Amino acid sequence: MDKKQILQKLKNDEDYYGDFGNQFLSNSHVSKLLKDPLNVFKPSTPSPAFLIGGYFHTCILEPDKLDKYKVVKSTTRNTKAYKDFAGGELCLLQHEVDTIELMRDKLMANDICADLIQGSRVGDDLAFYYTAEYEVPGVTELFGNMWKGKADIVNHDEKLVIDLKTTGDIDRFKWSASKFNYDSQAYIYSKLFGYEMLFIVIDKKTHQIGVFDCSSKFYEKGEDKVRKASEAYDLFYKTKDFDPKQ
Repeated sequence: MDKKQILQKLKNDEDYYGDFGNQFLSNSHVSKLLKDPLNVFKPSTPSPAFLIGGYFHTCILEPDKLDKYKVVKSTTRNTKAYKDFAGGELCLLQHEVDTIELMRDKLMANDICADLIQGSRVGDDLAFYYTAEYEVPGVTELFGNMWKGKADIVNHDEKLVIDLKTTGDIDRFKWSASKFNYDSQAYIYSKLFGYEMLFIVIDKKTHQIGVFDCSSKFYEKGEDKVRKASEAYDLFYKTKDFDPKQ
């Protein structure tokens, strides 16, 4: 397949996160390659935080796909009503959905954030569209391995790759960014799309909004992580007769 065909296939979530997409490394692999390389391809356990993050992105970028989420009108996941409805599947609680949709409304009511997220408006009141692209896949070679990524937003007007984040404490976001490998994400995505990276962040408790760009030092730290992750992948998965016990 050529690059155009690969990118077209990666637009589909089932292919991006499935067997086809697994032939590429991604930022989600960086942490395990650095800390637990033997289990780098072990599927992650679904968590409420991951589900909530997914709903937050979907309700802003792809609201037409919200039907894929199951929502239970229950206060906790320990109630009989939740367990009967969920049938062992992880579901969202109604109060979580209400909170996420309030955060979306706060974010989109901010003119700066709305302009960054939507891009320019083209057309008249009867027929118009916004120029920003959502959920855009990319692939590139870094340190001898093929890497993939899917940008939340590509704003061509501002020449920015924009990622939406939620945080429990916006004052500590710069430290969270390092802990959760947003630096390696920024480096990878800058190479995938050729634009600078920008994070739009909203505090889950206070709904305070922050817009964070990336310093050269932040990109350098990310590059170092990706280099070391690639070296670990080469050692554990591409070195013939390598014995991890040794």
